[in-house]
Amino acid sequence: MEYLKQPVQPHTMEESKPSDEILTIHTRTESTGFTTKLYQPEIDTSGVDERRLMRRTDLYLIPWLTILYLLNFLDRGNIGNAKLYSLEADIHITDKQYLIALTAFFFPYSLIEPISNVVLRRFRPSVWLSIMILIWGTVMTLHGVVKNYGGFVTVRALLGLAEGGMYPGIIFYLSSWYKRSELGIRVAIFFSSATIAGAFSGLLSAAIANMDGIGGTHAWAWIFILEGSATVIAAVISYWVIQDFPESAKFLTVEERVFVIRRLQEDMKFSAGGEVFKMQYVWQSLCDWKTWLAMGMFMGFVGPLYAFSLFLPTVINQLGFTATTANLLSVPVYVWGCLVTCAIGFLGDRIGTRHQINLALFGLGVVAYIILIASKTPALSYFAVYLAVCAIYPTIPNTVAWVASDVEGAYKRSVTLGMAIGFGNLNGAVTANVYRANDAPWFRLGHSIILVYILIGFLCSMAFLILLKRENARRDRGERDEVIEGIENKRAHERNGRYASVDAARIDKGDRWSGFRYSL
Repeated sequence: MEYLKQPVQPHTMEESKPSDEILTIHTRTESTGFTTKLYQPEIDTSGVDERRLMRRTDLYLIPWLTILYLLNFLDRGNIGNAKLYSLEADIHITDKQYLIALTAFFFPYSLIEPISNVVLRRFRPSVWLSIMILIWGTVMTLHGVVKNYGGFVTVRALLGLAEGGMYPGIIFYLSSWYKRSELGIRVAIFFSSATIAGAFSGLLSAAIANMDGIGGTHAWAWIFILEGSATVIAAVISYWVIQDFPESAKFLTVEERVFVIRRLQEDMKFSAGGEVFKMQYVWQSLCDWKTWLAMGMFMGFVGPLYAFSLFLPTVINQLGFTATTANLLSVPVYVWGCLVTCAIGFLGDRIGTRHQINLALFGLGVVAYIILIASKTPALSYFAVYLAVCAIYPTIPNTVAWVASDVEGAYKRSVTLGMAIGFGNLNGAVTANVYRANDAPWFRLGHSIILVYILIGFLCSMAFLILLKRENARRDRGERDEVIEGIENKRAHERNGRYASVDAARIDKGDRWSGFRYSL
């Protein structure tokens, strides 16, 4: 854009006092240098220590969210551990019926995600997330009293409905607190609890198995009852522990709330501080090519994620290890995945771009599954599992941070994340069925299908990168400049919209605004 070219340094503020003595302050975004109105200009935030504030924010947000997602992933994936303790025989179901029950989880889980995110934005996170946690904890506990196939399918479907909004909700919630350059490591730390859950699930299941027969209850039932009860307790605590959005967070002072929102707006998150819901934001998401490519990227790792977490104990078991040994051998795999996930999150924030990481990790996944397909020895397959966990788990927070950074508008971002994560999770319905009992012990068909998923993720990541670079170049050339009344700009065109001010343009258009630059 050619207008608003005053020589002001990034992150500085211009102050002026008009004749009516109403303070008007403008702030300049670092990426483009375009002037926008400052949020609540009457509030003085000069005394706020940014580093100390963000450390305190981390302490109030990240640890408890990490614990909640650990419980979420533990409750979702413990069925793979429970299966090893005669679940199928005790409730009289076949392997095919077991796979159908796993599939029943994913349809309500996926469909509820975009809706849940919109509700989360309109209501308090402390209320909405706590309600979800309470419901899914109750349903998880009820898994322990299932007696037949019909009951098993029912509780799996209800669990999917109750858990569906948790992951996209937390991602959207974090994106409403942190700048684009800060989001990767926070999402990685929070998501690393999924790998911890994988490791902890194996250890916990092996320990709970010793309760087999107590109270006339089978080991697999105790796994569901005890883990579900822990989630119910966490739900009650969550109402008081989960913080709301920055504009109403109780642990912040007024000055600190304003400071958090201003720094987000400087980072092109102009909807920080609140946004009135309009249906046009939903349509903007649905009509945006980024939403559909994000769905492809999420498909590329969420499908493999569920296959990996649900069947890792079974795959190891079929390589010749006992049930308890298989659960224990899954622990170091997940510990390694946790370490790599955190390291990749830190790296992504440091280098400031995420496409190289996505492409490298998807490439590693291709290598891992080619080895699994070709392997004829347990040791080689077990080694490839370590490569696979490196490819799958770190890709998720990296991609989440990438997509969330390039979608502006709170409601639009909530829908885009819900759509992408929901579609990715829908593919769990497919990958939950790819490891069939009659393909044991090498499961080559299942590994081949997962390889195709990873290739799709690689190609969508490449397309996402190419199109973002192309769009940034067009904006640099002024091809997307809007007509701003009262400002002369020879490159502005009516097709890009006519607005009374720059603020009106960026609020209405979000990331489609000509001053927005996509992160790569």
